[in-house]
Amino acid sequence: MSKQSGSLRRYILTRIALAIPMVLILLVLVFVLMRVAPGDPISASQGGKLNAAELAARRHAAGFDAPMYQQFWDYLKSVVTLNFGTTFSDHRQVRDIIIENGGATLTLTFGALVFASVIGIPVGLLAGRLRDSTIDVAGRLFGILSYAVPVIVAAPMLMLAFGATSGQASPLVQLNVPTQTHILIVDAMIVGDWDAVGDIANHLVLPSIALGLLIVGVFIRMIRINLIQSLQGDYIEAARARGVKETAVVGRHAFRNAMVPVITVLGLQVAMLLSGAVLTERIFTWPGIGRQLIDYINQRDYVAVQGIVTVFALVVVVISMLIDFINALIDPRVRY
Repeated sequence: MSKQSGSLRRYILTRIALAIPMVLILLVLVFVLMRVAPGDPISASQGGKLNAAELAARRHAAGFDAPMYQQFWDYLKSVVTLNFGTTFSDHRQVRDIIIENGGATLTLTFGALVFASVIGIPVGLLAGRLRDSTIDVAGRLFGILSYAVPVIVAAPMLMLAFGATSGQASPLVQLNVPTQTHILIVDAMIVGDWDAVGDIANHLVLPSIALGLLIVGVFIRMIRINLIQSLQGDYIEAARARGVKETAVVGRHAFRNAMVPVITVLGLQVAMLLSGAVLTERIFTWPGIGRQLIDYINQRDYVAVQGIVTVFALVVVVISMLIDFINALIDPRVRY
């Protein structure tokens, strides 16, 4: 086994080991936050609807009259077995909610990442390459404005400017496309219904822009700063001295180094997208997990809220680990 592959394996194992206490801390935070309110989830959601005896029976059946350490242990077991319980309001398995609605949230998050990349990377490159020019100033201004405008403002403005498109697709498309992966656009591609694919893509554009504006400014700023730093490196001067074309110097050498920090913080941006997806889905009537989360918060269904928030936290941890692994492959210095 080579030294490089050994260091990569050691880095991956170390990163996985470090993720375990991080996950435990996140689970403790979720568990505590769900119980800082007075009373318990049963009383909060069913109070006034049931008498004292019925409330006591429900609390006992759900385990909320058990000692706190026992409740936390039961919570940990539910996370390990991916069994997050049954909602109070509509008696659905939280795991089924994640499976059925997760595809819509995944589609929206991916669309937002594509928008942020298509806009943020070229603008950041131009701003860094043409430092202090009009294009640079305009790019930085756009990045600041896009980061400063919240989703709750950007989404309605886009709907007013370009026409409202609610839902993930037209009603007929949702009825006619058979569910296979719970990702509607993928299901439409599988059956070869390209009219449905176009309809879904049309509905995806505005929500993706509204959500992608959250991070496009981060992409612009980081790529610009790192490209400027890369262009001042000795290896860039050496490449220019050898007569390498400027486009190759920027694209092949400086750009690759400028992208490493962007990949590093991509995991944090996914966390921001998931938080922004909650409002975006609500405004655009998007059938994702975020919209379900708001509905269950309004219904004070704490079991559903706890399960969904736990899944969000685990997804962020897993994506952060994957980003670190990719970063270690791209930049060997990360492994040491």
